[in-house]
Amino acid sequence: MKISSKFPKYTKYDPKVPVWCVTSNTKGCIQRFFDTSPFSPSGKYLAVFGLPQESERPKPGEKGKIIVINLETAEEKVVYETCGWEPQMGANINWGATDQDLFFNDVDTKKWEPVLIHLNPITGKHTRLEGSIYRISPDGKTAISANMTTMRRTQFGYGVVIPDELVPANKGFAKDDGLYKTDIATGKKEMIVSIAEIFDKAQPKIDKKSYENGECYGFHCKYNLQGDKIIFTLRWYENEAKAGKVNAAFDLPKKGLVKFWVLTMNPDGSDVYVAVGPEQWSKGGHHNNWYPDGRRISMNLCLDRDKGDDTLYLVEAGYDGSYIKKIIHDIPGSGHPTVHPNGRNILTDAYEGEPVSFGDGTVPLRWIDLKKHEEITVVRINVGNDAAKNDTSFRVDPHPSWDNTDTWVAFNGFEDGSRRVYVSDFSELL
Repeated sequence: MKISSKFPKYTKYDPKVPVWCVTSNTKGCIQRFFDTSPFSPSGKYLAVFGLPQESERPKPGEKGKIIVINLETAEEKVVYETCGWEPQMGANINWGATDQDLFFNDVDTKKWEPVLIHLNPITGKHTRLEGSIYRISPDGKTAISANMTTMRRTQFGYGVVIPDELVPANKGFAKDDGLYKTDIATGKKEMIVSIAEIFDKAQPKIDKKSYENGECYGFHCKYNLQGDKIIFTLRWYENEAKAGKVNAAFDLPKKGLVKFWVLTMNPDGSDVYVAVGPEQWSKGGHHNNWYPDGRRISMNLCLDRDKGDDTLYLVEAGYDGSYIKKIIHDIPGSGHPTVHPNGRNILTDAYEGEPVSFGDGTVPLRWIDLKKHEEITVVRINVGNDAAKNDTSFRVDPHPSWDNTDTWVAFNGFEDGSRRVYVSDFSELL
């Protein structure tokens, strides 16, 4: 990968790898998430989302920008304006199989429903497809997503915004909501599996009686690298939704009663397994992801809280729920971890309030060596911003994300009063 000398170097706190700010001239930019590469397949371009403002939740119909940056020339181009965004994930931008395939969400404001955009950022030609996107398949042929309009019922920041009174509420085990897919070739959407089917089919078996009087919604979904398994997460809480108002479950007084499932399945919705269920997640934890082998799941979990140990551990779990164990015993987890394909290292960041952070608004990008049981702070970056103090959906998470060669990393920060995106070369550490 080539990086233009026009991008300013980031040198604060003595980074252990070369780092460049690639959005120094444009405020309010973020890259998507720790499980998605913002780098194009060739590595020439970086796709970021530009927020129209940084301190208020988006209003229905408010537009943000899809921005593509040429890393070789530092040229920055707004390729589309979209209403399909929230402040944590932007418009859920995903690259497809080539540099000419970019996917993200928009909203049809006449019907108030999400639409999936397939854009060629080189020519500007775009197509509207049915459905929405959270993740694209590794071959670029299928987009998957939970219901993007109901995500705000469990947490603000991740879906799309339509008028509150039009946001549906799920009662009991919904047969008309679940995990969806869009065939890129035909542009047609269909449901892969419903929430009701998951509660009926999942193994180990879920005790349905415990969850009859509640609301359940889909959230994260992601393919493994092999494209033959999908992670799908469900969130459940006691009935709280009121007509005309969207209540985020994390903001409810009963937020401690929110239950989480990490489920896995085949792309056709068969072989549904509970990899990590509420009995484990209720101890505290966050941010699951696929191992490179596509058969294990990594995440942060307070695995031994029932034994009086509040440590957040890096853990792995079998996709079929057959086991869960610590990856490493003497280094705590944090943030958004990914296991590198070399099998030896984990890269993660941290939340501002986690113990491994510095207490001044800055957080580490942590490079953990599983063989030596050592870690270094590769980059220390500021994420503290005033807007997040009043509304957690405006927090700035670095979300460190690898390129297709697993050598370069992109991440978010908050510098000079605004969100910024950075890229770094990890080749010296590998």
